[in-house]
Amino acid sequence: MGLPGMSLGPYRSSPQYLPDRSKPGAGRHPSVGSLFRVGHGQWPVRFTDNSISESKWKMKRNIWRSREARIPIGAVLPVLVFLVCGCGAAPVRQQSAVDIAMGTIVTQTLYVRQGSGGDYGNEEAEDAESSSVMGLLADLERQELSWRMEGSEVAKINALASAGDIDQPGTRTGDQSEVGAGDQPGTGTENQPGDGGDLPRQGDVQVALSPSMREILERIWRISADSGGALDVTLGRLSRLWNMDGLAAEGEGEGISIPSTDQIRSALEERGYERVRFAGDGMILPAGMQLDLGAVGKGIACDRVSAYLHSQPQITGAVVTVGGSVVTYGEKPDGSPWKVAVIHPREEGNYLGVLSLTGEQYVSTSGDYERYVMVDGVRYHHILDPATGYPARSGLCSVTVLCDGGLLADALSTACFVLGPERGMALAENYGAEALFVCEDGELQMTEGMKEIFSAGG
Repeated sequence: MGLPGMSLGPYRSSPQYLPDRSKPGAGRHPSVGSLFRVGHGQWPVRFTDNSISESKWKMKRNIWRSREARIPIGAVLPVLVFLVCGCGAAPVRQQSAVDIAMGTIVTQTLYVRQGSGGDYGNEEAEDAESSSVMGLLADLERQELSWRMEGSEVAKINALASAGDIDQPGTRTGDQSEVGAGDQPGTGTENQPGDGGDLPRQGDVQVALSPSMREILERIWRISADSGGALDVTLGRLSRLWNMDGLAAEGEGEGISIPSTDQIRSALEERGYERVRFAGDGMILPAGMQLDLGAVGKGIACDRVSAYLHSQPQITGAVVTVGGSVVTYGEKPDGSPWKVAVIHPREEGNYLGVLSLTGEQYVSTSGDYERYVMVDGVRYHHILDPATGYPARSGLCSVTVLCDGGLLADALSTACFVLGPERGMALAENYGAEALFVCEDGELQMTEGMKEIFSAGG
């Protein structure tokens, strides 16, 4: 399937809401007060900064400017966007919110059944559900996933591994013979407490894990094994070396420093999911290894959002985006499908097509246009290949995955991008996921199930 108008110029993703304009008041965002006029002409104003990287302050600034200038918030939204209808019947009200969490923009459209007492006129009560979503995302980042925030569980794991200190609580080291391939997680023969394979060997660090973190990491490790290492969250040192956020923020042209081959080789020495073992209530990893859950963090966030939505019977439907990951839940008041638009990876402001979804679904996109910098005509992006240490070169611009879990969708979109269309397709199908591959030459490849829900051009 060809992709007309494919061009290879620098592009900064700028997805937008694409509401159903047949519904009264559709396209109006309560925090902006201006109509979203997409699909008909150009935006009145467009952010055209060539830098893909957007720190929290910059994203907040852009949102603020959009409000002041009455620019559609969609002009600064990332990766995947959704189309929603109007508020529907009187008993159900629509909450819409755009904010910052986990280093990216979070958008919410929630359909909430109004209580008998009524919440209108009480702004805090009207936004209670969307505020709760933002709170749980902030907690997820601060307490569990961030490698930057000292109090998070991942940051603590990295600190202990970096120090290699056997006196630290929750860690211990010791002499132990090499563990064979059959002892790797995901093979069905993981080390169990007391089986003789759960003791650290010299130079290893054992770290206690919370039940939640252990479940997350074990799921990631299974996908890492099934993908042949295309997904590897032990690349923390390598990702910090590349520092793609900072690199992209420098812009394009002269003076940009790319890591040297020796630096990359050195960083790769401390990676390798297969070198990690799970034992007892913790994990054993080599001293110096650093975790970075950025490849799956937004998907985990969607899983947590889904759990919250299920706990709130008054929420009848919702669509929430966290960066490039989307979760749909329930149904819209008019019963029409959720519409998720897949952004064109090379044409600013355009989208490839629309996914028509019903019920609870998870969508994630990984692409080389999200965070990148051009140096001497070469695109350096944030999706690193664990085998080479360089940005993945698989012949793809982007991969969109649809499945029944957020972590899985996020993990698969990353792994499939690294693997390329042929092996990536096999991996997605092995997990029962649907996938859309956008090749560098403009060709679209997709699973059979994706063909049934994808409409080119919307």
